[in-house]
Amino acid sequence: MTKTLYIIVGATASGKTSLAIELAKHFHCEIVSADSRQIFKEMNIGVARPTLEELKAVRHHLIAAWSINEEYNVARYEKQAINIIDTLFQQNDYSVLVGGSGLYINAVINGIDDMPDISKEVRSQVQQLYEEKGLVYLQNLLKEKDIEYYNIVDKQNHRRIQRALEIYFQTGKTFTSFRTSNTAQRNFKIKIIGINRERQDLINRINQRTDLMIKDGLVEEARELFDYRHLVALNTVGYKELFDYFQNTISLNEAIELIKVHTRQYAKRQMTWFNKVPNIKWIDTTNEINFDEL
Repeated sequence: MTKTLYIIVGATASGKTSLAIELAKHFHCEIVSADSRQIFKEMNIGVARPTLEELKAVRHHLIAAWSINEEYNVARYEKQAINIIDTLFQQNDYSVLVGGSGLYINAVINGIDDMPDISKEVRSQVQQLYEEKGLVYLQNLLKEKDIEYYNIVDKQNHRRIQRALEIYFQTGKTFTSFRTSNTAQRNFKIKIIGINRERQDLINRINQRTDLMIKDGLVEEARELFDYRHLVALNTVGYKELFDYFQNTISLNEAIELIKVHTRQYAKRQMTWFNKVPNIKWIDTTNEINFDEL
């Protein structure tokens, strides 16, 4: 029988975890995470990691599997995820991949293209631009040089923007051109399921989840991570706003409102990405789902 990998995608707070668990229970299989933040063990509340009950209900892989102090990238993720999926398929005809990180999901579907080596000179040049002219300058430069990647990249993640510009300055070609050159051949069938929620419904869920995170101890969690705020893993929504609060540049209420705003913006970027992925079957999870018909 052909092995099938179900991939659950959608915006943050759309309900991917719950759907993935239901699907995994239906097929008696396990779940592989495709979340570039939940993979770090030090980050819990702020990345909406599955609860202990959810983790017990179905075995998850690549959750809290890496430290923020160790380098991690999409190439390493692809290798680990494919190895886990191949192992799971030795025991079961089905597996579930779930997450909102488009780069990670694309790596599992299409593989990672060989990226050019970057010289120290070019890397230093781009780093100097960032330090002297700031993130907005790099954003505008990327928009000018590679509009396609600019439209989907997390614009607050300076390292991803720097990486794309490094490749452009090194080769004269766009980061997008290297990302789309080859497609890996997988020995399993892929079915992509997207969760589609009305805009206001998603906004309400984001706001409610943020308030619950604060109630559950996000401020305390962020305070414990404050000394590591320079790390790339922590340059992310839910933590950087609280880091500003700790440095007295904004109030706690302002930080919480910014988390909600930035999360909505992140959700919009995710949907922009996923709407360009072919062969997604979009579903409304407010209706009853027949898993055998997915």
